[in-house]
Amino acid sequence: MDTIGAHAMTMPITGLPTALLAFAVGATALQWMPDLPGDDLRAWLLVGAGFGTIASLTAARIRARCASRAVAAVVPGCLAVAFFAVGMQYAAWRAELRMSDALAPGWEGVDIVLLGVVDDLPQPSPRGIRFAFAVENVETAGAVVPKRLSLTWYAAREPQTDPVTAPDLAAGARWRLVVRLKRPHGTVNPHGFDIEAWLLQNRLRATGYVRPDARNERVAAFAGRGSDYVQRLRESIRARIHAALPDAPYAGVIVALAIGEQRAIPERQWQVFNRTGIAHLISISGLHVTVFAALVGGLAFAVARRSVRLTTRLPARHLAAAVGLAAAAGYVLVAGAQVPAVRTLLMLAVAATGIWLARPGTAGLVWLWALALVLAWDPWAGLTPGFWLSFGAVGLLMFAHAGRLTAPLPASRRQRALAALAAATRTQALITVGLVPMTLALFQQVSLAAPVANALAIPVVTFAVVPFALAGIVVPGTLLWQIAHAVFAALMRVLDALAAMPGAVWEQHAPPPWTVAVALAGVAWIAAPRGVPGRWLGFICMLPLAVVRPSTPAHGTMRMVVLDVDQGLAVVVRTATRTLLYDTGPRYTDDADAGGRIVAPYLRAAGIRRLGGLVVSHQDTDHSGGARTLLQTVPVDWLASSLPGEHALVQSMAEQGAAIRCEAGQQWIWDGVRFSVLHPAPAHYRNPKLAPNDLSCVVRVDSGYGSVLLTGDLEASGEDELVHRDAAALRSDVLIVPHHGSRTSSTVAFIAAVAPAVAVFTPGYRNRFGHPRPEIVARYAAAGIVRYRTDRDGALSFAFAPGSDLVPAAERERNRRYWHAAPIRDASALD
Repeated sequence: MDTIGAHAMTMPITGLPTALLAFAVGATALQWMPDLPGDDLRAWLLVGAGFGTIASLTAARIRARCASRAVAAVVPGCLAVAFFAVGMQYAAWRAELRMSDALAPGWEGVDIVLLGVVDDLPQPSPRGIRFAFAVENVETAGAVVPKRLSLTWYAAREPQTDPVTAPDLAAGARWRLVVRLKRPHGTVNPHGFDIEAWLLQNRLRATGYVRPDARNERVAAFAGRGSDYVQRLRESIRARIHAALPDAPYAGVIVALAIGEQRAIPERQWQVFNRTGIAHLISISGLHVTVFAALVGGLAFAVARRSVRLTTRLPARHLAAAVGLAAAAGYVLVAGAQVPAVRTLLMLAVAATGIWLARPGTAGLVWLWALALVLAWDPWAGLTPGFWLSFGAVGLLMFAHAGRLTAPLPASRRQRALAALAAATRTQALITVGLVPMTLALFQQVSLAAPVANALAIPVVTFAVVPFALAGIVVPGTLLWQIAHAVFAALMRVLDALAAMPGAVWEQHAPPPWTVAVALAGVAWIAAPRGVPGRWLGFICMLPLAVVRPSTPAHGTMRMVVLDVDQGLAVVVRTATRTLLYDTGPRYTDDADAGGRIVAPYLRAAGIRRLGGLVVSHQDTDHSGGARTLLQTVPVDWLASSLPGEHALVQSMAEQGAAIRCEAGQQWIWDGVRFSVLHPAPAHYRNPKLAPNDLSCVVRVDSGYGSVLLTGDLEASGEDELVHRDAAALRSDVLIVPHHGSRTSSTVAFIAAVAPAVAVFTPGYRNRFGHPRPEIVARYAAAGIVRYRTDRDGALSFAFAPGSDLVPAAERERNRRYWHAAPIRDASALD
């Protein structure tokens, strides 16, 4: 972990540190607001800024005249009020500018002709190429389009050939494209990744795809903007690395360490990095930037101090600081300007400025300057885990060394080496323990293998892999990159073994915020000087993180969460001691599915370590696509499905004797809650004409406080059969609408038989099937049924318990942020 300065000193309580910290808090606080400040709040912020500024200036003048301690104590508080308001106002202004650059709702899903430039490194995949597109001109009359888009150009299969063909896109090329766009929209789930926030931070104000059209053409091979030269350089380096390492398993890692491009690293490797706690090294981290700047600056210092002519004009330390800073800036620029790298660059810039002005300041002041400047450059930086972990780690190290006396160096080389090793061990232990609260809050898991893995990986990656990877950029040939890959491959053999160890990762529920605050206080206590009594009590302060668990339903009650998985279905039903998962959501790509991206993280955050049962209603991939990853991640007692016996999921569970076929009449009771399978009947499996939708497992869940009917993609024929077989068995309080609201389901007779108070639609936003169909929504409305939609409301959480109603907690409302604009819907589909 990088640090600034050899001897960190206690930060003085003066106006400047207070102002910097207050600005950072204000800018960050805005990102947690459900709406941007209105006129009333803006007025109060202006009053606060003005009052705080005037009061602090007045107090400073009085203090200068009478040297009053009471007056001096007022100054930091007034400055805090003023700069908190300034920080929030500034972040709100930046947010308004970015939010105003929006796609007009009427132009969603419409062909638009654009002229623009490929604005980032295109990322190829088996399905096509994804790239950022900077719009220069909108050629479709009247169209209102944002300045920067995220586009996908899907590959097309040639009629007579098997391989896919994809366009030859290059960074910096100017293209005329026919596109279809939609506004930023993603899944919103408890403790889930917010893609809408990520798009906002990266200035991608609409997403879409390139239409097959004869008007698509490359207008110029190179647009020649300033940023295009950087992107073309990065693309050239990436191409050279892949050419030097054809089919090499860790070529993506070498690319990430050289230019900060991580998208070519396979999901399996990321799992190893996360389980061993070294994911922070597989990027252009602050440590890498610091070491690179130190090496270049040290070389410049060694050369400059030998030139009398140069040092008489410019001190060698000044030259070394400037050269090191310039090298770091170039490195960060080529690396894509990620937050940890920019944070370190700004800290180096502040430190270099202090050297030039002969006022280096304390390490704490440098840290605060970097914090404020990062948020001034990117007010949304606080939305990324890397922001909190990188600034938190550096801040913890500075606090741990503040005001400490440095022991004299031992005389012998062996003793100095042992002392350095002991210091490094203490630092790694402090970082490992100190980041536990934030890591659990952000990811609900901590790598227990991290201390050993980092002790080995940090020196190998920082002082071997990264130098060879960077040197390969300027040195012709492929040898240096091949050496870097060979070193990393050797390291991975150890990391793979560590990741495979039982208990390599501690996984748990999402800790309540108050336990995180108590644990952070405990970390500060642990890191306090040796003279502070009872430092071991800090570890007790961390215990609530693990022992304070989420509440579970009482006996006879249940909770149900309909997750937002885009076009698909995943429903979690929880009783006092057991949990049922009904469907697992879709598969998005060959490497990503809802089981790994949404369902498993939700289960972990909710404190659900094991599933009592998994029902996969049928084999359509929007219902079964996440099962493979989920079964690799979460223990499951049994699998019930209508999948064919030769299906891979059935085969894997059958080996454990835990695969069951859904059949009408099956029942079980968990904690006073009854589960009943209503469809399909055994005879249905013998009918080869039935489509997979007609075999959907239909499950009714009954508690003493309400019931739910889970229907999969059941079609009208199956609905009619259920109505005629036993209409009374269908009656339920909540209905998960069959087939996402398709026109082939939800017959009038079926809706009347179920007679739900609430109906839940689970479509994807602007899905290609048009679900839910307006006439189906109108059918439920005509029956007086309250309707919810996961694409509009996010995940929906129902409680079936004494005193509860059937109004779910909608995640888009419960954790609303100002960028979570509700989608524009056709009037006929509204409630």
